[in-house]
Amino acid sequence: MDRLLRILLVASLLFIVVSVVWYLFFPEEVDTIFVNSTVYTMNDDNDIEEAIAVRQGRIVGVGSRSSVERRFKAKLTVDLAGKTILPGFIDAHAHLLSLGIARMTVDVSGASSETEAAGRIRARVSRSQKGQWIRGRGWDQNLWTPRRFPTHRSLDKFSPNNPVFLTRIDGHACWVNKEAMKIARITKTTKDPSGGRIIRDLKGNPTGVFIDAAMELVAKHLPPLSRKESVDALSLAVDECLQYGITSVHDMGVDSSEIELYKRAIDMHQFPLRVYAAIGGTGETWDYFLKNGSLVNYGDHQLSVRAIKLYIDGALGSRGAALIQPYSDDPGNRGLTVSSELELRKAVDDALKHGFQVCVHAIGDRGNNIVLNVYEDALKENPVADHRLRIEHAQVLSADDIPRFKKLSVIPSMQPTHCTSDMYWAEARLGTKRVRGAYAWRSLLETGVIIPGGSDFPVEHPNPLYGIYSAVTRQDHERRPSSAVDVQNFFQLSHDGITDAHAFSDGWYGDQRMTREEAVRSFTAWAAYAEFQEKEKGSIESGKLADFVVFSDDIMTVPPRELLTTKVELTVVGGKAVYNRKQSTAAAQD
Repeated sequence: MDRLLRILLVASLLFIVVSVVWYLFFPEEVDTIFVNSTVYTMNDDNDIEEAIAVRQGRIVGVGSRSSVERRFKAKLTVDLAGKTILPGFIDAHAHLLSLGIARMTVDVSGASSETEAAGRIRARVSRSQKGQWIRGRGWDQNLWTPRRFPTHRSLDKFSPNNPVFLTRIDGHACWVNKEAMKIARITKTTKDPSGGRIIRDLKGNPTGVFIDAAMELVAKHLPPLSRKESVDALSLAVDECLQYGITSVHDMGVDSSEIELYKRAIDMHQFPLRVYAAIGGTGETWDYFLKNGSLVNYGDHQLSVRAIKLYIDGALGSRGAALIQPYSDDPGNRGLTVSSELELRKAVDDALKHGFQVCVHAIGDRGNNIVLNVYEDALKENPVADHRLRIEHAQVLSADDIPRFKKLSVIPSMQPTHCTSDMYWAEARLGTKRVRGAYAWRSLLETGVIIPGGSDFPVEHPNPLYGIYSAVTRQDHERRPSSAVDVQNFFQLSHDGITDAHAFSDGWYGDQRMTREEAVRSFTAWAAYAEFQEKEKGSIESGKLADFVVFSDDIMTVPPRELLTTKVELTVVGGKAVYNRKQSTAAAQD
């Protein structure tokens, strides 16, 4: 026995010696080593390293420059001259094809009046054939004085013969002209559909604005995109995502045509992005996947379809969000529920039984309460341990519902820029007490939940750094508000007044801000968890996909204001540089 033990000991020592010698003198071959950088790994220990080794699209080593160069021999070494690396950004709530379509249509965002917004269609009308539809997106009546919905008359002046369809910035209302209503046969006698509202004048005539489900009365007459238009729109959207360091997108609300569009692009090696897709509601696409099962990691982890996106209410800006009590600035209106609890429950049950995640759009406190109740009841009947049920937006919550997210293991998927876009008028909608439950990031985080971050593009700008800035400041790009005086002078809120002056001393209800680390995690590790991919991406660790971003400045240490001007120098997906700012700038100048 002693002789056997000695043999084993000698063998073990010999193995160690050989391993050390091999480690020192025979480094592993890899494709690329990225060196001379500050690497924020965003792993559980928040390690900060200097170099990354990549082989066949995966990270195989992370550490100090000396250790990585000692362990690995690379075909290519990239010296990053001290620049900062973070994991690739993951936008946890976006609309990929809609971003591209928005870039191809009339942009009316930021218009300061109804007349200005309507006037922006003039150029498109001038080069369109008679009868051709004019599409656009981005109007927001909350930016106008007075803050009221527009009418078809202002559009009729610029486009009497071409139907016009302009989507509101939040996607929950449309503004059309008389010609569009004529094509859709909308008259005074047209009834409001369930879950929708036709805005009318004092005589009951449609004004040209349609809310939530009512939009479909006109939208169904829009001609579908051609295949070329779809391909072009997708290309535009992907390019823009890469420019801002987005390597993965949770695409909320896709159908079979979009899925096939993505698959074709992947098959042709023309899709340098990763998409986690949620099917847009029940219907043919949902029925197909219920029957055939989910699609996971199509291509090289480029496309997964294992979730469904549902709706319970509308948006706060158009007063379609479902509230427990009426709107403070619209007494008698509690918003809209666009689906019944019975319909929602059936879809949730089907998803849980077939291994699909559920992502439900809920904005108002009543909408969120309904979804949490449905989830709680569904989980009692279908006790899935790792369900990762989500509520998309979770914008306005009653105090009693905030701890239920943790209790039920429901993920609040939120978009920080919604807060800083809506803060100018949100308090007018909700009042000084109820607004305390709006965009309540700190209140949620303190219960122990995570908050995946997104932009909801094209509703908001796709740049994740804007979202991180909003999360850590709760201020607009002019650094307002920084005091109660800012709020009173700038926001001009139409309610009874500010009850707590300290609430605005450091951002709009600044006590709800995120830390810098939390904000970055919301667009990286937490977003990866929300799509069941925390073992594949979201942090820079050996074995994970080589998706990361190189920045012009250190976004973990620069003053918050400089987050808005920091540029993405390099976006890497699967170990390959898919966006290079220097090359893009040079190409633009040629």
